[in-house]
Amino acid sequence: VFHGLILARSLVGQETRYEVEVKARYRHRSPLVSREYLWVPNTCGCPPLRPGAEYLLMARRHVNHEHTLNRILLEHDGYARPWTPREARLVREAARHC
Repeated sequence: VFHGLILARSLVGQETRYEVEVKARYRHRSPLVSREYLWVPNTCGCPPLRPGAEYLLMARRHVNHEHTLNRILLEHDGYARPWTPREARLVREAARHC
């Protein structure tokens, strides 16, 4: 779970790739760096994320069996909501209790 600013969107094959500036990390099992690529496994970009907008994102780290692919994946049922201070507060509170 992290707060990210969408910097760019591009289509790569049958997937959408977002370049994201990681603003804050709330809860994660894998480390995140300040700039990450967020992958969506479709070309419609669903859920739609606008470049220049900030979101609260819950994605998962996807590593294939051969360990040749390691990326952050936002699936169609993933959590992507516009970031607000209220959302950030609620996530921080939930992270403390979990």
